[in-house]
Amino acid sequence: MSLLELTAVELGKKIKSGEVKVVDAVEAVFDQIEKVEEDINSYVTVYDKEEVLANAKEVQEKIDNGELTGPLAGVPVAIKDNMCNEGHLTACSTKILSNFYPTFTSTAVQNLKDAGAVIVGSANMDQFAMGSTTETSYFGITKNPVNTEHVPGGSSGGSCAAVAADECFYSLGSDTGGSIRQPASFCGVVGMKPTYGTVSRYGLIAYASSLDQIGPIGKDVTDVATSLEVISSYDKLDSTSINRDSYDFTSSLVDDVKGMKIGVPKDYFGEGISPEVKESVLKAIDVLKEKGAEVEEFDFDLVNYAVATYHIIADAEASSNLSRFDGVKYGYRTEDYRDLHNMYKKTRSEGFGEEVKRRIMLGSFVLSSGYFDAYYLKALRVKALIKKAFDDAFSKYDVIIGPVSPTTAPKIGESLSDPLKMYLGDIYTVSVNIAGLPGISVPCGEDSEGLPIGLQIIGDCFREDNVIRAAYTYEQSQK
Repeated sequence: MSLLELTAVELGKKIKSGEVKVVDAVEAVFDQIEKVEEDINSYVTVYDKEEVLANAKEVQEKIDNGELTGPLAGVPVAIKDNMCNEGHLTACSTKILSNFYPTFTSTAVQNLKDAGAVIVGSANMDQFAMGSTTETSYFGITKNPVNTEHVPGGSSGGSCAAVAADECFYSLGSDTGGSIRQPASFCGVVGMKPTYGTVSRYGLIAYASSLDQIGPIGKDVTDVATSLEVISSYDKLDSTSINRDSYDFTSSLVDDVKGMKIGVPKDYFGEGISPEVKESVLKAIDVLKEKGAEVEEFDFDLVNYAVATYHIIADAEASSNLSRFDGVKYGYRTEDYRDLHNMYKKTRSEGFGEEVKRRIMLGSFVLSSGYFDAYYLKALRVKALIKKAFDDAFSKYDVIIGPVSPTTAPKIGESLSDPLKMYLGDIYTVSVNIAGLPGISVPCGEDSEGLPIGLQIIGDCFREDNVIRAAYTYEQSQK
């Protein structure tokens, strides 16, 4: 068996037992990157090989000395290009940060380092995490390893493609409106967004602060639960970080859903969903039913307002967050300008991509004095209604299950021609972020072209245990 066929946890066990050296795992990953990266373009930056190998040797010594005992010590990982890592390019896949080398490390990445992870590079993404295809990156598009004519999804497309193409054993992504779950679905890997506040956002370059959340991507549910334990922590540097009673997620890896109550929103299976996606998801729900879960359909018509609510809130926050990129203290600055205001204008015009500009303009519009009440305040009211609808559902059900996306991965070039259609593709994922809930994408089949289909399992706040249990049980049934 090739090293690359192992899951992250399996590799971690072999490293701990002495069967595999950390350097060998790193060499295998770099060999694979050399082989496929030109076609896939998963990475913005592959770190210097000598530096990574030196890090691998240090980690190996600590494992041998008994200093590092965690399940992922020595396992190569990729991080999304919006997570600061001191001394390494963190560009957010945009021109305006194409020369930004942070002087600090984000908490989630530091947690990885402290656990003995070996970081091999930063993964490609849509600019500022704004997009669903990883086609808007300043560093070129990422292709889906399953079929390179198709997109990998986004915005964490590089993180998911890197795992699917064996260019790392697991990775970190960020999820603002489905940006981990949707590309995980398109690439046939497992991706999880935890409850808002579980993983620190310190050092994550912000898109929409009330919605952004870092999460793990892996080859199976075990990898995801294990890596989520590693990166989760309370952080006083993040005012939205929550001090949870427990960060134990691996004890929920139990193959048993007897008595679990599953809610299935009827509105997730209406107009617009591909028949093949619908059939695969319903089959997966039947599997859990056969394993002892109680399944019931319910009405969730507020989903029809989720995309509009999400874009008003997210774009409003983005227009505020991205105002810091002005060419003064760091990042790209235009070469030819007359005065300060002209420098701001030209720097942003040249530095931001089309999709980023579109969202900044929309966000600035909904926050303007004449439209604040009509759009932004109304969106906040609908956000509260969506949260209440989920609260009502979780008073009856342990988890809610449905599709991740209405379709499988579109072909490269199809989505960007119709931004509205691209936004509507997030209809099943954005409401999870609006309500701050945990959700996971697990592969549940393929369409007639062999493109992966994802099953989405959503839990109540801080009930990752139910999500992981249901996902693990389904996954085990497919082996």
